[in-house]
Amino acid sequence: MRFLAATVIGLSSIGAFAQETSDPAAQQVERQQTQPLNNAPVWRAVRSGAPAETAVIGRETNVLIQPTMKLPGLPAVSAGEAWRLARPPLSTAGGAIIALSLLALAGFYRWRGAIGVHGAPTGRLIRRFSPAERIVHWSVAISFSILGITGLVMGLGKYVLIPVFGHTLFAWLADVSKALHNFTGPVFAVFLPILIAIFVRDNLPKTYDLDWLKTFGGMLSKEGSDAPSGRFNAGEKLLFLALPCFFSVILVVTGFILDFPNFDQTRRVMQQANLVHLIAALLGITVAFFHIYLGTIGQRGAYQAMRTGYVDEAWAKEHHSHWYADVKAGRSPQAFADDVPAETRSRVLQAIRESQ
Repeated sequence: MRFLAATVIGLSSIGAFAQETSDPAAQQVERQQTQPLNNAPVWRAVRSGAPAETAVIGRETNVLIQPTMKLPGLPAVSAGEAWRLARPPLSTAGGAIIALSLLALAGFYRWRGAIGVHGAPTGRLIRRFSPAERIVHWSVAISFSILGITGLVMGLGKYVLIPVFGHTLFAWLADVSKALHNFTGPVFAVFLPILIAIFVRDNLPKTYDLDWLKTFGGMLSKEGSDAPSGRFNAGEKLLFLALPCFFSVILVVTGFILDFPNFDQTRRVMQQANLVHLIAALLGITVAFFHIYLGTIGQRGAYQAMRTGYVDEAWAKEHHSHWYADVKAGRSPQAFADDVPAETRSRVLQAIRESQ
């Protein structure tokens, strides 16, 4: 009986010891006796991605390090590390695209110059944009500009600004940029759908847009003039579809995912949203430069049209002949205006005369 009892006790002790050593923590204690400071068992368990015990409530709160994954061109690392490694090449490529687009616009302007009006201004002004349209446009434009500048500071500042300003000044600039970016984003998100709703009707494709696309509205010729178009030409319609309707919508959706992690999205969703947000922002900024160019120095009178709301009859007839015909026939919501303030009239006509 004594032998039997001793056997049972011995087997129980062996089982208990085996159970303890199967636990990563117990293995760590045992390893410290033979290999001090070797934490391989603990970190192997942490990197496995297997859920553990935690008092924090939420999705993935019981997983300290994400499972291993592999992105094209990158080594097999944890998902968080893969996200960190993917950002620099995307930022660098996007920055190069933006720089090349600016150089291309500068070269094009040097060759082509500003697109003007061949005929003399008549002095009869057409209200091209209502006050509401201009308020919405400038709200979107200003907020997008703030978001673009602050986003570039945070995305490219590490590679471009730190070598110039140093770490201390860049840290202050990045902190201000982050605050402006987070608080301007909701403003942009409010006005963007309003802008799309206001302008989508006049940006629908028409058959005569094909004629404009064949010659790019005469922009590729120093002597050429715009092909017939409606209130907005085919180029403006493509920019409208690309910038507000596509890239900006993506930026708003992904921005909300990043701004509000309390919506219970996982880290993987946040990482993917961040990369999509980065790509859409860099491409959207590139497209925005073309819109800004054509709306300012690229075409005489375009900036004054959005600033004051008015264009001269000669400008409308040359650049948007179909729309001008509709205005003249009373088929357009826009119409000739007689009660234009003298200062506004002077600005509009001066912009036309400078292009002669």
